[in-house]
Amino acid sequence: MYYAIIIVSVLLFGGSFYCKDVYRQMRGSSMLISMEYSFIGALVGLITLVIINGMMIEYTTFSLIMALASTINGFAFTFCTFKALKTINLSLYSLFSMLGGMLLPFIQGILFFGEEFTVAKFICVMLIVLALILTIEKGKRKNGTIYYIGIFVLNGMSGVISKIFVSAPFEKVSSAGYSILTAICSLVLSLVFFLILRKKDGNVEKITPASITVGALSGVTNRIANFLLIIALAHVDASVQYPMVTGGVIIVSTLISLFGERKPSKKEVLSVVVAFLGLLLLFAIPE
Repeated sequence: MYYAIIIVSVLLFGGSFYCKDVYRQMRGSSMLISMEYSFIGALVGLITLVIINGMMIEYTTFSLIMALASTINGFAFTFCTFKALKTINLSLYSLFSMLGGMLLPFIQGILFFGEEFTVAKFICVMLIVLALILTIEKGKRKNGTIYYIGIFVLNGMSGVISKIFVSAPFEKVSSAGYSILTAICSLVLSLVFFLILRKKDGNVEKITPASITVGALSGVTNRIANFLLIIALAHVDASVQYPMVTGGVIIVSTLISLFGERKPSKKEVLSVVVAFLGLLLLFAIPE
């Protein structure tokens, strides 16, 4: 059941990433637009999660601290993303981002939470790493080591923070309650940053209903996907869940690109095959 939840989450992430790219094409990719996007997504996501949670907003001090940490980490990741994309191409950015998102929670689960290190997990991770490397395209590269490290660590910290929340022995809210607190933190901070940036740059094209719809759809699918991962993380090892998520996103994003203007290359198709093989072996090889 919980593996099915992870698969649904991966599908939602794929849809969210697609909508985010559409929003970027419609509105641009400045930091101001990023805060605008974050605010819309957080607002719609918050409303949706409150409804899912029976119109309740839960609270504990530990949960709020973790939600705030998760939000600050997300904004730091966004900052590094904008800086990194000025020095490296998109494929190299994706490599560092997804490797961090998979490897840090994987290592954390094994070293600090007693999760078993198996041959199946090792082979799966190595094949997904290979799948990610296959997606790299040649492009202009400048010095930007600090941003490579930033996107690797910060994207990985997203899973690390979630694992700490789920496993820590402190009084905490439910998975939905935690997702709601995270959405509230994101809503407040994105609004503050948006207003600050808007004062510096007021020359922004007026937002359209279509843009709002795309941003809202991206935000709500992303919030629900993360909510589902929190639920699954209480029952599935991080060293299993995050390789599944990374491999799954590779597959889903490539399949989605089949219906867009830019068709996947032969190397990208091969990366999907390798990632799928890695996920298959994760469950096929006995522990």
